[in-house]
Amino acid sequence: MDGIERQTVLELSEDGVAVLRLNRPDVRNALSPALRQELAEHFHALADDPQVACVVLTGGPTVFAAGADIKAMATASPGEMMARASERSWAPIKDFPKPLIAAVNGWALGGGCELAMHADMIIAGESAKFGQPEIRVGIMPGAGGTQRLTRAVGKARAMKILLTGEPVSAAEALAMGLITEVVADEVVLARAVALAQTIAALPRMAARKIKEVVLAGLDGPLEAGLRLERQAFQLLFDTADQKEGMAAFIEKRPARFNQPGEEAQQ
Repeated sequence: MDGIERQTVLELSEDGVAVLRLNRPDVRNALSPALRQELAEHFHALADDPQVACVVLTGGPTVFAAGADIKAMATASPGEMMARASERSWAPIKDFPKPLIAAVNGWALGGGCELAMHADMIIAGESAKFGQPEIRVGIMPGAGGTQRLTRAVGKARAMKILLTGEPVSAAEALAMGLITEVVADEVVLARAVALAQTIAALPRMAARKIKEVVLAGLDGPLEAGLRLERQAFQLLFDTADQKEGMAAFIEKRPARFNQPGEEAQQ
């Protein structure tokens, strides 16, 4: 594209699901600055695309992403790392308003694990491995690993993963609450897409509000979270999908959600 080889591949479908694939197989999908910038651009565009209801983020059949591009940072100074302002490329993923599912095969290490943890759900293959090995090269996670991992699995388990750099299996990750489901390696993407299709067929504004309230309430007082929930619940009574969903329930017929033009009303 314009003479530059893209490091991501985006596939859009008519059912409201977008599949975004990391595409640096020669370096195990290492998260170079260029790759992170492409991801940021995609997530900006997907957030604004009214046809997209849910996104599946995936890597390759044997690796999701094996961390940051070490060669791109090995000789950097603190000032150079600050000037890169990598938080700007992560922000569109962190703030993505629509449901996001990570489909993980193989290794999700370092920045790859942090990227997966930005998703609302993680579907992993049986041979997937998750870890934060930064300590083994003399640094620490810098894209949310210490914070999101601790919130997901608790202090004791997070400390072991962070301080030893040892990866955990998909089964272990499921048991500790880091991921959503474990499936056979060969059906990871298919399962993630099927889940995304289920979500995309349901009321889209309700899905966005559920995500917004869950994330906003995670670290705040219970009463503040309950207030956000109550307000969002009430606002949804002004949507076409609420009218259709309740009418269909009363009339004992299938609901017809997300009809053309309704997004603008909502």
